Amino acid sequence: MAVLNKIRQRSVFLIVIIALALFSFVLADVIRNGGLVSQKSQNVIATINGEDIEREEFARQVEAYQRNLGPNASTSQAVNMVWDMKVRQAVLEQQFEELGIRVEEAQVKELLRREMGSNPNFTNEAGMFDENKLREYVATLKSTSPQAYQQWLDYEASVGKSALEEMYMSLVRAGVGATLAEGKVAFKFANDNVDLEFVNIPYTSVPDSEVEVSKSEIKEYIKDNAERFKTEASRDIHYVHYTEVASVEDEAEVKAEIGALLNDKVEYNSVTKSNDTLAGFSSTEDLETFVNENSDVKYRDRFVFKNNLPKEHADALFNLNEGETYGPYKDAGAWKISRAVAVKQIPDSAKARHILVAFQGSPVGQGVSRTKAQAKELADSIASVVKNNKDKFAELASEFSADGSNKDQAGDLGWFTPGTMVPAFNDFVFTNEEGSIGVVQTQFGYHVIHVQEQTEKEKAVKLATVSRAIQPSEKSMNNLFAEVTKFELAARDGDFAALAKENNKEVKPVKEIQELDENIPGIGAQRNIVQWAFDEETEVGDIKRFDVRDGYVVAQVTAANKKGTKSVEAASSTVIPILQKQKKAEIIKNRISGNDLQSIAKSQGVQVNTANAVNRNSPTLPGVGSEPTVVGAAFAMEEGAVSQPLAGEKGVFVVKVLKKTEAPEPASYQPYASREAAARRTTVNTEVFSALKESAEIEDNRARFY
Repeated sequence: MAVLNKIRQRSVFLIVIIALALFSFVLADVIRNGGLVSQKSQNVIATINGEDIEREEFARQVEAYQRNLGPNASTSQAVNMVWDMKVRQAVLEQQFEELGIRVEEAQVKELLRREMGSNPNFTNEAGMFDENKLREYVATLKSTSPQAYQQWLDYEASVGKSALEEMYMSLVRAGVGATLAEGKVAFKFANDNVDLEFVNIPYTSVPDSEVEVSKSEIKEYIKDNAERFKTEASRDIHYVHYTEVASVEDEAEVKAEIGALLNDKVEYNSVTKSNDTLAGFSSTEDLETFVNENSDVKYRDRFVFKNNLPKEHADALFNLNEGETYGPYKDAGAWKISRAVAVKQIPDSAKARHILVAFQGSPVGQGVSRTKAQAKELADSIASVVKNNKDKFAELASEFSADGSNKDQAGDLGWFTPGTMVPAFNDFVFTNEEGSIGVVQTQFGYHVIHVQEQTEKEKAVKLATVSRAIQPSEKSMNNLFAEVTKFELAARDGDFAALAKENNKEVKPVKEIQELDENIPGIGAQRNIVQWAFDEETEVGDIKRFDVRDGYVVAQVTAANKKGTKSVEAASSTVIPILQKQKKAEIIKNRISGNDLQSIAKSQGVQVNTANAVNRNSPTLPGVGSEPTVVGAAFAMEEGAVSQPLAGEKGVFVVKVLKKTEAPEPASYQPYASREAAARRTTVNTEVFSALKESAEIEDNRARFY
């Protein structure tokens, strides 16, 4: 009872304690999940000038882009394309809104009229655009295919957006021009010339060992040129690559397996309760089936010449008689056995033409109503006509051939080599004589073929080849996994580079990986490694193993570079050559005395060169290249004057002006001002968008999701 009274007396205190405990629990959960706005962060891919881009919509567009790009495109490529489109759309639409730019429905209709004006589906008998036909088409889409109708609405919207952008850019272009003074400068830069003599002492004349660049000098240069060395957050890593390769035992096993296929083998038949003899590669009568059942590479029914055979084994394979076998032999990462199917004299190239008669259901039979039997009948009829009169071939090809690539060129296929065409077509051309005409069937339809010309016949062989790739066995892959795991664990407690050296593995460094990068030099697309390197829980020195296409990678984060200005180490490769050049310039300048070009050239072991009619638009010096600083200095000098030593792009120069030629003043500088304005307007679209993007406040969260 006394305890209950004490609890009642302290009830307010207990309530406060419980409330604080609950609050701390909730607060910890909020912090752990990214703060009070965590729900938003899970659904927003980016925020541009306060406008959110929703994750679900972005993901749908990425999927659509991937489908359009095809199977070889990566997710990162599609993400970047959609991102560029979204950023452009966002920054421009905000400009449209601020300026009050609108596109009315009538304008969109007019644009659609222009776009669709040449489409025969929307023109009347007079060849003019018929809006009613377009309306009918859209109404049909709406009632029959919601997906296609949505695509049409998206297309309409894109036409309107394009019109808005063009209106906006037109307004900007209207404000871009050039004054007469700027036209005068453009004229003089293009037409005023200078003749000069010069001496060039190249920077390479001073060895790198004579100039030393300190860390403090690099740091000072970065400070003075901070804008140039701005950088996004990045990571440095190094890695070792373990590849799955077959062992000597694996290779011997594959060789033994394929060698065993040569001979007949006896197997017990549980159905007949007796032994069956199965024909081997050397004796089988159905080579095509045998190859297709036992080889990694399907049977190829074609003749080949000696130069098409593996170089190391060409003599042996080419000299086989029909039925003879060769192998096992190693070629292109596989063990193989080959058997000569046939030996024949055939031309190494031929010229032919054809008429392809398609039928309903064939790959090129869209819109064709004839049956397969009717197509065969028509092809035979055409062949009969052209056998009697070859001059009819071009006319019949134009009328009947389904091969649009050459029907208007009399069906001409030009010259081709054996194996270029599908098997049945190939066999007819290379096993018949020049001038032959006949009909063959392929998956495309019936071909009426005319063999026009053939080269001299040469020996060719048809080989049946069983091929087995030399691949690592499960045992080898298990051993590799154990080796990689052992290295990974040891590297966590030891020196990564030293351990790699002990294991005869090359350590490959990768500098300044960006958060949205995908490719890692040496191992290709490895988005998972980049994501791990930027994970909040990954620290410098952390190590992790990754599965890659051909094995494993063990990677270590070696540096985490913050957004801002590049570090001395990161900028060194850029800054050191610049500072070396500056120091070399001072050394060379101190070696030069006097102002006589001949004596300077002699003392420095170089020659005096001449440059005539040099202008500021093309500041190129013979034998040197572009030197705008040197040429600009020459235009500022008087005739006959000799310059002080000038630090240029390739070396230190001393220049003597021989002659300055000012172009006669034109009647007006307006044409030059107009050309200058036109040149500036061509870059408006790119520069305006770059400026808008640069000034926009963009919060990019793509790395959280991709």
